[in-house]
Amino acid sequence: EVQLQASGGGLVQAGGSLRLSCAASGITFDDYAIGWFRQAPGKEREGVSYFSSSDGSGYYADSVKGRFTPSSDSAKNTVYLQMISLKPEDTAVYYCAYAPAIMPAFYSNPDFYTAWGQGTLVTVSS
Repeated sequence: EVQLQASGGGLVQAGGSLRLSCAASGITFDDYAIGWFRQAPGKEREGVSYFSSSDGSGYYADSVKGRFTPSSDSAKNTVYLQMISLKPEDTAVYYCAYAPAIMPAFYSNPDFYTAWGQGTLVTVSS
């Protein structure tokens, strides 16, 4: 069973930075994606960034391109989301999720993810 533990959220001023962590256990596939999704109060869940294990590539939603960067430390079984130039509209609960053998075209579809972390709150003050 895949289990994910997200952490690293907090309160930061606009323009600041945070790094979220997603510690994973139980992953047996070599080809998978870790997606980062967020949900703000009153809004639908939004996919923001994705890390591909097969080639180490990062993928991004247009709203965060150039500001959010996913990466991984395989020795620690952890995927990170580095966030810079944060904006008040980035305020949300951020979740990491696991999808085995998924094509990049489907990264943004939460239905393909089979395990989710518990979420970590990011608050960006203006």
